[in-house]
Amino acid sequence: MAAESGDVRPPSSRDDGPTPWALAGLGLQWFVAVLAFVYAGNWVDRQLGSAPIALLAGVFVGGGGVFYVAVRRVLGTGSRKSGTPSASSSSRQSEHRRHDD
Repeated sequence: MAAESGDVRPPSSRDDGPTPWALAGLGLQWFVAVLAFVYAGNWVDRQLGSAPIALLAGVFVGGGGVFYVAVRRVLGTGSRKSGTPSASSSSRQSEHRRHDD
């Protein structure tokens, strides 16, 4: 009966998490972000004469930010888009329209 409802998926289409290519993309994203923040921190240090302070801040901000994004992506908690209305808000809108009529 489960086959009739369409709930059974073949073993090859199981959702086992991110693909190796997605993880490689996360590595590239980490590299580019850390490199950009290191460059920005080095530039700020040269402008202010504050040797390694902004450089180290850039390393930690860039690396920490990408680490946060990577963990959310791997765990699947960042997949929902914030621009889509939730079901409760759409039902509230339709209820509000009914009261206006």
